[in-house]
Amino acid sequence: MDIKDIQNLIKFVSKAEVSEVKYKTKDFEITIKTPLAGSEVAYAQPAVYHTAPQQVAAAPAPVAAQAAAPAEKAEAASDDSKYITIKSPMIGTFYRKPSPDKDVFVNVGDEVSNGKIVCVIEAMKLFNQIESEVSGKIVKILVDDATPVEYDQPLFLVDPS
Repeated sequence: MDIKDIQNLIKFVSKAEVSEVKYKTKDFEITIKTPLAGSEVAYAQPAVYHTAPQQVAAAPAPVAAQAAAPAEKAEAASDDSKYITIKSPMIGTFYRKPSPDKDVFVNVGDEVSNGKIVCVIEAMKLFNQIESEVSGKIVKILVDDATPVEYDQPLFLVDPS
């Protein structure tokens, strides 16, 4: 993620009128807080996990890092391959609760059936209820509450057995 992407993310967060957003990848983590949370300014806090520089072309260290990354992904994919993914049908802000004073729709270990509401995604001030398209047991919640989600982003892993 370069500085332009970070600036665009900050603009998105300020327009979405949320107080805090955390964005994590394997390589870094960014936390953006807006004045709605009572902080003075928005900030980004990178946390670097790989020591190899990303901009060096044809260096042996990045090649080794790239070779290790697919192995880790393949290992995780083999564990998750037996699960069905519930994905976001739209861009917006993911919420696990219908409102701040209510309980969450689903937790890890809960049984879901086809048509059961699992979360809400806010897009342009409209709250869209997202229903499960599969029956099974929630194994993992892949998105933090009140964070932005993209179209087709995985939200939940469901064990159909």
